[in-house]
Amino acid sequence: MTFGIPTRQQILALGEQCGIAVGDDDVAYYQAMLSGSFEGYRLIDTLADEIPRVRYPRTPGYRPDSTEDPHNAWYRKTSVKGASDGPLKGKRVALKDNVQLAGVAMMNGTSILDGFIPEFDATIVTRMLDAGAEIVGKAHCESLCLSANSYTNSTGPVHNPRRHGYSAGGSSSGSAAVIVAGEADMAIGGDQGGSIRMPASLCGVYGMKPTHGLVPYTGVMPIEITVDHVGPMTSNVADNALLLEVIAGDDGFDPRQRSPRVHRYTEALGRGVEGLRIGVLKEGFEAPSAEAVVNESVHAAAERLRGLGAKVETVSLPMHLQAGLMCRPILTEGAARTLFWGDGYGGSRSDVYSVALMERFRNWRLQADDLSDSAKLILMGGTHVDNLYGGRYYGKAVNIARRIRAAYDRLFETHDLLLMPTTPSRAAPLPTAETDRGAALGDAFGLLANTLPFDVTHHPAMSVPCGMPDGLPVGMMLVGRHFDEPTLYRAAHAFEQSCDWTRL
Repeated sequence: MTFGIPTRQQILALGEQCGIAVGDDDVAYYQAMLSGSFEGYRLIDTLADEIPRVRYPRTPGYRPDSTEDPHNAWYRKTSVKGASDGPLKGKRVALKDNVQLAGVAMMNGTSILDGFIPEFDATIVTRMLDAGAEIVGKAHCESLCLSANSYTNSTGPVHNPRRHGYSAGGSSSGSAAVIVAGEADMAIGGDQGGSIRMPASLCGVYGMKPTHGLVPYTGVMPIEITVDHVGPMTSNVADNALLLEVIAGDDGFDPRQRSPRVHRYTEALGRGVEGLRIGVLKEGFEAPSAEAVVNESVHAAAERLRGLGAKVETVSLPMHLQAGLMCRPILTEGAARTLFWGDGYGGSRSDVYSVALMERFRNWRLQADDLSDSAKLILMGGTHVDNLYGGRYYGKAVNIARRIRAAYDRLFETHDLLLMPTTPSRAAPLPTAETDRGAALGDAFGLLANTLPFDVTHHPAMSVPCGMPDGLPVGMMLVGRHFDEPTLYRAAHAFEQSCDWTRL
């Protein structure tokens, strides 16, 4: 493209937009001054971009039909094979469809991006391929990753493989579904409000939201930098720890990373829970949407851990009941600025930007009616607050989040882990044409009660399946100190090895 000088009409419109009085005599002045200011832009136009080099051959893959994909869990199937040897050799990995895989289409759940072809691989993709993995496709996610339930993807709902017609959770809906269906050994999910842990809970898989900044987010379409997380989803604890071991660590690009502490997570397996101090968070069982059967299953899981040698006791933090509400402005305003008005990436940070994705996603302004209801609410809500109050509520919420983080940290002075339900309720039937729009969104927001706070406080949190009453999974969430994922894996593995959770 050619970067031009603003026209007379553009100068006048800019003055009106910026609140600057621009008379007819001022137009030539601003044109001349801006032309000089824009010289750097014209130079940038002539230079090659600086993006990571793509390794490993790949083909564009294909869109599976309903006979091959009965749960609507896949956007694209492909085969990108990595190194001939490594810790992930023989492992089939699915990527949430907000993760860039060069040469293979992505849509991030929305028709606005349908068919977009990324130019480079996300850091975690390169790391998995270097470790011998095979990337077998892009799993459907919710529209722009902005829903806790699995009905907002532009291609239609993702069905829960445990019970067709029920929600698979969101926003990493397809990632959980392909694991349960046995079509991938491992999957990558993303989590800004619970989007790894909620589908893990509703579908019955293991989902780890690592400490913020442990896993590089480079090459993953963001929502809001302070809550962006990416992590592993698997059918067993050992694979989860192994995948985290491969993808964790600083990549030198992602500004979310500040000297992350990396461990050999697989070494935590088999160590048991003898002597671990586990606090069962009372308020984690008191969400308005709490199901009695969920609370019973999670309490029973806590007792099983006690029987394995852990020191289990009830703890209380009344602030937990309002923590999600206090954190909501960060997600709402941050997403409006970064995702929408920031063309899918935002700015003011050192990162690897996908310029092609930003250029494509700008088209949401011409297709805003195609956005999901949850995306529209985020866009309208965040824009409304910004119009009236600027960033004061976002800034105050970030400041208050430190107080919330400190409150949980005080519990970690006397306890190694906190325990509570991942989601207060189990998978619900997918909405139909007769379902009230407000009720459907309300159900989705209700799932966030226990998950959202730890995106903002940045503590690692893992959903562990702990029961399946009436054929619908229940998830137990374990929360730990920052960068203490090994302790979460210790407890998760001990519980997993002690029983067949599908029979509980």
